[in-house]
Amino acid sequence: MSDPSDGSLLDAHARGDRRAFQELVRRHEDALLQHARALLGRGSGYEDVVQEAFLRLAQTPPTLPDGVRGEERAERAHLGAWLSTVTRNLCMDTLRSETRRRRREAAAAGHEGLSDSGQERVDADDTREAVRRELEKLPDDQREVLVLRLVAERSYKEIAEITGKKIGTVGWLISVGLQELSLRLGPIVAVETARSSGAVTSSTPGTTTRGGTR
Repeated sequence: MSDPSDGSLLDAHARGDRRAFQELVRRHEDALLQHARALLGRGSGYEDVVQEAFLRLAQTPPTLPDGVRGEERAERAHLGAWLSTVTRNLCMDTLRSETRRRRREAAAAGHEGLSDSGQERVDADDTREAVRRELEKLPDDQREVLVLRLVAERSYKEIAEITGKKIGTVGWLISVGLQELSLRLGPIVAVETARSSGAVTSSTPGTTTRGGTR
C-alpha cells in the first residue's frame, strides 16, 4: 500500500488525526530547516522559525486547488511551496527585528553624544534597513537568492542546492535583482558615498556643494 498523499494527510489532520500531522512534519521539516538556517545562520534560533511555520500549518492549513488535488507530486509541491513562503516571511520578520534591536543598542550606546564612529554605525544600520526594505519589494525568487547571497553569504552552488534552481538560473536572478536594487538604492548609495568623502553631491553632475567641481 502506497503512502498517503499530502492532501490526504491534510484531510486526516482536519479530522483530528495527530499522526497525520506528524507525518507532514517529517516530510517537510528538513527542507524548511535548511532554508531557515541559510537565511538566518546557525545559532540564530532558526529552529523556532520552522516550528512557528508548522504551528501555522496546524492552525490554518492551506486549501489545495482543484487542479492539484489527487496528484501526489503536485500536492506535495504545493504544500512545500506554502510552507517555504511562510518560513521565508518569518525569517524576514526575524531579520527586521534583529536590525531594529541593533539600532536601539547603537542609539542607547550613543545617547550622551555620538562620536564619529558611533554616527557611522547608525548610518550603516540605516542603510542596511533600507536595503532590507527594498529587498522585500523584489519578486520572491529574486529576493530569496539575494538574501541567501548577501545576508547568509552563501555560494552560488549552495544557493542552487537550497532553492533547487540551476546555478545559471541563480546567477541570472542575482544579477537581475542587483540591477533592480541598484536603481532603487542609487540615491542612498550616492549620499553614503558623499558622506564618506566629506561632501554631499549636488543635483548638478560633476559638482559638489563643497570642494568644487570634480
